[in-house]
Amino acid sequence: MVLKSAGVQRGQIWRCFAHQRRAASTGQTGPVGSAVTFELDGHVATITYNRPEVLNAINGEMRRDLNAAFARFRDDDDAWVAIVTGAGRAFCAGGDIRDGAGAAGEFAGTFWEKPTLNSFESGWEIFKPVIAAVNGYCLGYGLTLATWCDFVLASDRAEFGLPESVLGVPAAVASIRLPQRINWGDAMELLLSGERISAERAHAMGLVWKVVPHDTLLDEARALSSRLLAGAPLAQRVMKEIAMRTRHMPTLEAIRFAETMRLVSGRTNDAAEGLRAAAERRPPHWTGS
Repeated sequence: MVLKSAGVQRGQIWRCFAHQRRAASTGQTGPVGSAVTFELDGHVATITYNRPEVLNAINGEMRRDLNAAFARFRDDDDAWVAIVTGAGRAFCAGGDIRDGAGAAGEFAGTFWEKPTLNSFESGWEIFKPVIAAVNGYCLGYGLTLATWCDFVLASDRAEFGLPESVLGVPAAVASIRLPQRINWGDAMELLLSGERISAERAHAMGLVWKVVPHDTLLDEARALSSRLLAGAPLAQRVMKEIAMRTRHMPTLEAIRFAETMRLVSGRTNDAAEGLRAAAERRPPHWTGS
């Protein structure tokens, strides 16, 4: 089929694809399993680690539920922003030492071909904004997940750490992510010492965006999500993808990629709505299409 002869423009293709995906969107809320909950309120999804009796340590069940929650957020066109938090005293205390089978996730394939990207912590591409609301212990897998979030809000009671070195098991993805997020010496302190640090110290390192009083943590996260909803969701995702993909590109290739993404997103309904709203001096009504 020749698209040009059929009179189909790129904007029409984008809108048709977006309409089909919205029609398939679940829009459901509630548990994705017993170990993680998913709640969609308007366009804001809240994903909650839900094993408070073990400080939200990850076992095989929680890994499956956590992957299901992030997959639902990624694939649901009504979900524009995510808040990740923990039930009880902890955000996530890392892998469950007593019941850790499957904590790293399931890997199909033979020994050498097993996929590495099998969770949000290991690098799933999600270009929607993600906010970590760290309410307590943020250790191991929990800290690794926080390094993939766009904003890390921390309770003044939160503690951060990577205990893997004192357990004799290297933290693989965290060893890659931390030096990309914070200064080398600070990254090595967390990776090599195995010690915990306070929320204020994590803020000074640049790991935490903002420290807030414990009792206002979720209110602060929701307020931030409301601010983010003022922007066009597709434009936001384009800018996040540009920021992520171009970090290691030569400048010319990075600019070419960014300009291509800008041209594609400029043909969306939301791009037209933004210009109309500005001309009519009214707030825009975004549809994510």
